[in-house]
Amino acid sequence: MDSHDAATREFLKDVCWAGARTQALAGDASARRFLRLRRESGETAILMASPHDIAPFINVAEHLVGLGLSAPNIMASSRGLGLVLMEDFGDDLFARIAKRVDERMLYKAAVDVLIKLDGAGIPKFATVFPPEDMCRQSAPAYEWYAPRASGLDQTAGFKEFRAGLHEALLRNKLDGTALLLRDYHAENLIWLARRSGVRRVGILDFQDAMAGLRGYDLASLLSDARRDIRPDIARDMVSRFAAGTGIDRSRLDAALAAIGLQRNIRILGIFARLAAKDGKMRYIDFIPRVWMHVQSCLKHPSLAHLAAIVERDFPSPDAAALRRLKASCGTK
Repeated sequence: MDSHDAATREFLKDVCWAGARTQALAGDASARRFLRLRRESGETAILMASPHDIAPFINVAEHLVGLGLSAPNIMASSRGLGLVLMEDFGDDLFARIAKRVDERMLYKAAVDVLIKLDGAGIPKFATVFPPEDMCRQSAPAYEWYAPRASGLDQTAGFKEFRAGLHEALLRNKLDGTALLLRDYHAENLIWLARRSGVRRVGILDFQDAMAGLRGYDLASLLSDARRDIRPDIARDMVSRFAAGTGIDRSRLDAALAAIGLQRNIRILGIFARLAAKDGKMRYIDFIPRVWMHVQSCLKHPSLAHLAAIVERDFPSPDAAALRRLKASCGTK
């Protein structure tokens, strides 16, 4: 985002933030961009610029705040310019502070947010994210990861994998649906130490929220592509979610395995695409951890029929495979 753009300057003038000092913030895998604005008084705010419709972001933010959760308060917006001025939660990302505070405390609070969401019902604006769409979203792994990591075209296997995954998602799904934030992990959660209860968890990156399979965001939180979570903490968080929602633990384990497989197979493809198409090589460094999550999910007995397909179609990201992926960076 060009902070000197005339339309942006006019927007900031209209909302009484003209003349504020600006600081570019690291973005995510999307095309959105962020600036921290700072007035002479020290007051700060975040300006988000998005090439996409900002209405979903605002709708979800207001819904979460209405539930008593900590999404950023929307201070001003311009749908035509794709600009949102919002509350600044600071820099204490879970991923950043987990080594210097009680990691278990952070994850307990994050799971408590999911327990509250699980019982809160579905807002009218939320569209449905059905298992069929989840399975289709696994296609990038066949299009971008498998051929670039192995040098072989594995796309013929996608139909069989998709059918097997669809069957597993349906067989293992939990009763009911929940609002899924769909990118719920330590890089999108900020610790707000001065708040209490579930409001201590500042939630970011939720504009793609949809209604879908319960447990989806728990799988996202605990099979994090960017950081390792102590196994005992992960196990305890599954137990905490089961107790807080009344879900049978064995059924929850099966659901998390199927959802986790879908998510991590898809992430393999997305990360390979970000590297090959956009030249973002850093995402390749996360792929071995994502693969570890895939293998962990496949240990569940209900996914035995998919283990052989994954072994056949997807190369392990060993040193040679990672070299091939990096060599493909910047190529279509």
